[in-house]
Amino acid sequence: MHKSNGIKNTPRVRWENLLPEEFLERQQTLPLVYLPLGMCEPHGHIAPFGLDTLKAVYLCEEAAKRFGGIVAPTLGYQIHEVGYHAQWLQRVVGEVEPAMTSMPPDVMLRFFLYQLRSFYNAGFTSIVVITGHAGGNEKDYRLVAEAFMKEISINIIVKADPELVDGKFNGDHAGKYEISQLLYLHPELMAMDRMARSKTDALGQFAQGDNAHEANAELGKNIIEESLLSLGSIIANLPQQQTSKKLNYQETEKIWQKVLSRKSEWVTAKPRKEQEAVAETSQWKPYEYY
Repeated sequence: MHKSNGIKNTPRVRWENLLPEEFLERQQTLPLVYLPLGMCEPHGHIAPFGLDTLKAVYLCEEAAKRFGGIVAPTLGYQIHEVGYHAQWLQRVVGEVEPAMTSMPPDVMLRFFLYQLRSFYNAGFTSIVVITGHAGGNEKDYRLVAEAFMKEISINIIVKADPELVDGKFNGDHAGKYEISQLLYLHPELMAMDRMARSKTDALGQFAQGDNAHEANAELGKNIIEESLLSLGSIIANLPQQQTSKKLNYQETEKIWQKVLSRKSEWVTAKPRKEQEAVAETSQWKPYEYY
């Protein structure tokens, strides 16, 4: 059985765990930093709230161990509720309290910009961002990364984890794809015997995928390994660059203003064209537009 805590004597890769000498040694070998993005949201009655975070952290840590680089501290908050999320939440969560660590788009995107600044100022020349929460938020993070790279000489790759296996596996939400991953990574956190509660519990479906019963650890292992192969290819093809200066707050705010000027393009701030309107009586109606 796969051990989720890793094997003994593997090198430390998390920024917060490294001593200065260890940090500099890893950075000089490969000046790459990984940023895992996750959140807490319902994943049915069978999986923990932090599924998105757990898989993003694992992918970044394992990639750092295999290919080099340093893993930045994890942020367990994410863009949710607003825009296209609202209609989805009405349908799969309903009017119960979903206990989500969600934030508005402008809060998260501005914070993300300042994370990029901190990585650049710390001497990294490449940034790989992996978000375990997918569906559109990754496009807004790419918009910020694009604005940053127009001003700063640095490589930034933003991927939602299903994008790493596009064409080989189909992503979902708390269904066969996601549940399989966690059955492999953290079987001790799963409660597959609660599968039927999506039909009987007062919380309802609670965002559990219809095909979650098809999930299995072997499929999860295949998804994770394919994701890591994709990450390895991305890392191997990153161009070599050198940081040339430090970026201050005032310069960073100028970049933020350019991101704000493109607010009409933010995917997370509005419903998709094909989505039906959220019901006026739903708790999610106020979040339909941001």
